[in-house]
Amino acid sequence: MQEKIIKLLEGCSGKIGFYYKDLNTKNEIKYNEDVKFMAASIVKLPILIEALRRLESKDISDLEKIAITKYMKVPSCGALTYMHDGIEVTIRDLCNLMIILSDNTATNVLIDRLGIDEINKTIKNLGLKNTILSRKMYDMESKKLGNENYFSLSDMAIILESIHNETLISQSVSKEIKTIMKEQQINHKIPYYIPEDVTILHKTGEADGITHDIGIVYSKNPFIIGFASNETNIQEFEDIIRKISRFIYEESEK
Repeated sequence: MQEKIIKLLEGCSGKIGFYYKDLNTKNEIKYNEDVKFMAASIVKLPILIEALRRLESKDISDLEKIAITKYMKVPSCGALTYMHDGIEVTIRDLCNLMIILSDNTATNVLIDRLGIDEINKTIKNLGLKNTILSRKMYDMESKKLGNENYFSLSDMAIILESIHNETLISQSVSKEIKTIMKEQQINHKIPYYIPEDVTILHKTGEADGITHDIGIVYSKNPFIIGFASNETNIQEFEDIIRKISRFIYEESEK
């Protein structure tokens, strides 16, 4: 299985990464798993973790609402950009929108509320070595200054396995993350060829020359799977993501 997967990955253009782990046998396949990739929306997963950690610790109230003004709104993914000016949402609303619809406005509001330094402190406390949040979504001025968000697949594997084991922050936080990730609506990569009745928890990321997808597939033998790319041919690599995901799923069902 490893030889076939690596051969497919080596045929892709750009900077490519892959990670697989059978959660029963602990067997792994790794390819550039420790390389830093520009994160796009993958960085939203650590933001979610920090938000739920703060809600559980009561540092933030479940009742708190934030009014979304037109000045907060940024383009592309999500729903809040298209909602009426002044709509009020809870922190959990923002968390759901950020992951399920990859809402960029929700993400930026959460970054402002939680603080970049506090999010990065939690990233470090989780033992992640290659992941950092440096700027908000669509902060082009900060981007021009060289500030970028990064992650590695080995870091995301730590998060995903802890979610699976329900040891990430706490059992209740882990369970809530599972519930949110299960409702992911951007499903044209890892889940594409996998039967709809199979539970998949995952998070995607997309930008120019960038396409990622990381998650857990609950097949007969559950597994973590992750794909990362920078400066790639998106259509080509997403086709490889779908093919490899189907291949591993079929093997996991044997």
